[in-house]
Amino acid sequence: MDFNSSLRIAATGLHAQTARMRIIAENLANSSSAGKAPGDEPYRRRVPTFQASFDAEIGGKVVEVGKLAYDMSDFKSRYEPGHPAANGEGYVQYPNVDPLIESMDMREAQRTYEANLNVVTVTRQMLGRTLDILRG
Repeated sequence: MDFNSSLRIAATGLHAQTARMRIIAENLANSSSAGKAPGDEPYRRRVPTFQASFDAEIGGKVVEVGKLAYDMSDFKSRYEPGHPAANGEGYVQYPNVDPLIESMDMREAQRTYEANLNVVTVTRQMLGRTLDILRG
């Protein structure tokens, strides 16, 4: 495997983690978004999917962002009879987003992003040293 292949594989990892962080940020931004009227469904948590595919040009597997999946777990209900989206019993449905889980997912995505970035940095350093050796 050559330097360019390493860089391209790491770049697909960076792209995938960037997409993951964007989805997590969207989930966090909508974590307290209730419907506007009784019976309206609130925001449903989204989960990114990834798939590995073989790239013949570089001779290795790369990661690709797949379709977004929806977390089909139950919504949270709170008793708020004065809310415009309250049902007949006074309960409002809120998204199935848990900020703690999203924070942990974000941290994992950041660490994976940093690992891919380190691959890019080390590969560039190795390429630079190789060029220095060839010049010398």
